[in-house]
Amino acid sequence: MSNVGKSIICAGLCRIFRQDGYIAAPFKSQNMALNSYITGDGLEIGRAQAMQAEAAGIDPSVLMNPILLKPTTDHGSQVIVNGKVLGNMRAAEYFRRKKELLPTIKTAYEKLAEQADIIVAEGAGSPAEMNLKNDDIVNMGLAELIDAPVLLVGDIDRGGVFAQLIGTVSLLESHEQQRIKGLIINKFRGDRSLFQDGIKILEEKSRKPVLGVVPYVDCDIDDEDSLSDRLSEKNSDIIDITVIKLPKISNYTDFAPLSRYNGVSVRFAGKAADLGSPDMIIIPGSKSTISDMKWLRESGFESLIKQKVSAGIPLFGICGGYQMLGKTISDPENMECGGTIRGLELLDTHTVFCNQKMQRQSSGIITAKSDFFSKLYGKTVSGYEIHMGQTESHEPPLIQFSDGRRDGTYNGCVFGTYLHGIFDNNDISAAIISELFNRRGLNFFDTINYKEYKEIQYDRLADALRKNIDMSKIYSIVGIR
Repeated sequence: MSNVGKSIICAGLCRIFRQDGYIAAPFKSQNMALNSYITGDGLEIGRAQAMQAEAAGIDPSVLMNPILLKPTTDHGSQVIVNGKVLGNMRAAEYFRRKKELLPTIKTAYEKLAEQADIIVAEGAGSPAEMNLKNDDIVNMGLAELIDAPVLLVGDIDRGGVFAQLIGTVSLLESHEQQRIKGLIINKFRGDRSLFQDGIKILEEKSRKPVLGVVPYVDCDIDDEDSLSDRLSEKNSDIIDITVIKLPKISNYTDFAPLSRYNGVSVRFAGKAADLGSPDMIIIPGSKSTISDMKWLRESGFESLIKQKVSAGIPLFGICGGYQMLGKTISDPENMECGGTIRGLELLDTHTVFCNQKMQRQSSGIITAKSDFFSKLYGKTVSGYEIHMGQTESHEPPLIQFSDGRRDGTYNGCVFGTYLHGIFDNNDISAAIISELFNRRGLNFFDTINYKEYKEIQYDRLADALRKNIDMSKIYSIVGIR
């Protein structure tokens, strides 16, 4: 099922294979997520596959995720094929057409297989959704298409792991059951010796070997799942950075680097009453900017945010959040829901949605000279852009890109940008945190290299898997040892 830890297990296996001298690559034929990433050639894939590629030590590629679905409503999604927008489809329309995408999936897989020794393919949700199996292109249907052995992962932390694993195996057809080569218990807490009887029961009832019991691993790795614990309310630390938890929030992992500094907490506020007294407020990206702007207004967030800004609290908007900071947001071509809405009116900008999607990696320098951002002036910055809107600004730019384009703007303590990943830049995030400490009359000495930090986390994950999964059997299943 969702959130059992498939993405993390796949990342850990990719890391182990890399450590052992193999070229490993992740693959997910169809991903549904609002957290996405732009590759070096300007193509959009799921954030999890970019993370897994990072664990494998290779560059993310659109071959790793040929189909990406980004929900726009409860009944429809933006369909992205080979990194480019195919269009918006209601669920029923997509299900009618998705088998047409099988050649696309197979081509992507075969090209990726030419580049890698081992491919770690991730499924989606459950392989035993009986009403969806006939048109499956991501679970057992994919395994059959690429002739892959399968590992089934269960989440013991939620309870019901016996029903998860035994039930799933029993609901599959006999030829599908034969593809399952082993079970993995994930998120185990406590004394493993007390679960020996459980392992015996699982193996007897499912007739599949248990290849590992993985504990709750203490590592900090981005998770794209909508059920991620990152979206839960957290207690504030010395410095309290609050992200507005929009109903259609996207790319919420943008803010993870800020939480890795000592004395800093990043929490998500889903109700106006939860805003509290933050040191900085962030409005994140959104897959439905106009409806989320309405929600900001109706929920009471708008007035509270303006009060905080009047008191000098820094406000940062990224992508959809940047659009909301302006005066108007217009959707003349019905890319979302149509019409025009008044924004927060904190920046002198106007945004118009169009059917051409901007998606590219970008780099440049910070050009803002405000008091809060003065320490960042002239610093280099890089990240990626994913947006449908064009924003006209009558205020100075926040960033000057190396290709001559200008991005974002600022006014006092209010800043906005289209650049995802801006906080991944060590100089940028450290300068922001330092200024927040200074405003509290405190000195900030903590330094962190975000790239090195992530490498340590991937190694920690790999170590945990090696200790708790029978890798000799995994290699035997793969057939390369």
